[in-house]
Amino acid sequence: MERDSHQFIGQSSAFLDAVERASRAAPLNRPVLVVGERGTGKELIAERLHRLSSRWDGPLVTMNCAALPETLIEAELFGHEAGAFTGATRAREGRFEEADGGTLFLDELGTLSMGAQERLLRAVEYGEVTRIGSSRPVRVDVRIVAATNEHLPNMVEAGKFRADLLDRLCFEVVTLPPLRVREGDVEVLSDYFGRRMAAELGWDGWPGFGEVAQRAMENHLWPGNVRELRNVVERAVYRWADPSQPVDYIQFDPFDSPWRTGIAASAPTNAPTTREKEATEPRFSTDLSQMVDVTDFREATEKYEKAVLEQALAKCRYNQRQTAKALNLSYDQLRHTLKKHDLLS
Repeated sequence: MERDSHQFIGQSSAFLDAVERASRAAPLNRPVLVVGERGTGKELIAERLHRLSSRWDGPLVTMNCAALPETLIEAELFGHEAGAFTGATRAREGRFEEADGGTLFLDELGTLSMGAQERLLRAVEYGEVTRIGSSRPVRVDVRIVAATNEHLPNMVEAGKFRADLLDRLCFEVVTLPPLRVREGDVEVLSDYFGRRMAAELGWDGWPGFGEVAQRAMENHLWPGNVRELRNVVERAVYRWADPSQPVDYIQFDPFDSPWRTGIAASAPTNAPTTREKEATEPRFSTDLSQMVDVTDFREATEKYEKAVLEQALAKCRYNQRQTAKALNLSYDQLRHTLKKHDLLS
């Protein structure tokens, strides 16, 4: 997934299914929730929902709900009149009014305060917003696309998110798979980002990645997903001294250094450190001799079980009955286990 050219890059069934679901929902004038870990491309999905809708020629307005202090979020969303609060020297439209006739993308939805959630609920339900300091509502025609990496039903149970607001926003939920379960996509994406960086550096051609680098990337768990992959690849290419040879050195953590104050020198990235050993082992091996550094049996077991479920779901294109069959579970057993790990969509 590349932000600059608005492209979706990937071939795994888990990724293509998510894109297809977004494409089918795009023409409908209904709210959509986009759920996924950081770096999975939630904003790209929001753009797709907008561009493939009848609102494509209207504004696409983005607001990161986590980027503003709580005291300013409502003013940003709904606008304010002059003198409504200290510093409000003139009236200003909010994001809802800016997005009139188009799409409003609310990123990090789970960080909204309860007060902002209440006002958002009214805006969604009645198509009206009232600027802070005004008593006159303004009609708006806005489609809402929201994104989060939180499990909102859990937040509802904890009293941190309004159940009625969630009901109105979850007409469709598009869940983006993490890169670690997108089988085959690491190779495709790393080649794409590598070629782009080589062209930017003025290399005559693209030598590709060497076996060591490719294996390291395939076995890395990518907590930062595609965004992390892009940084890792571009850093590796720009640091490589010989453009005629395949790039074969990867550093996942740019802060790794033997000269970090107060920290023992770390081995080179390609050396067999504990982290490297973990990365190059079979991801879901049942060989207990390969389970290193386990200090909490219950936690290690839970993580292993969740990882197996995630991979099986992805391989079965998120068809739960096929997944249950593949894992030799009954359908009810699978549903119970998915619920236990918050993997039910």
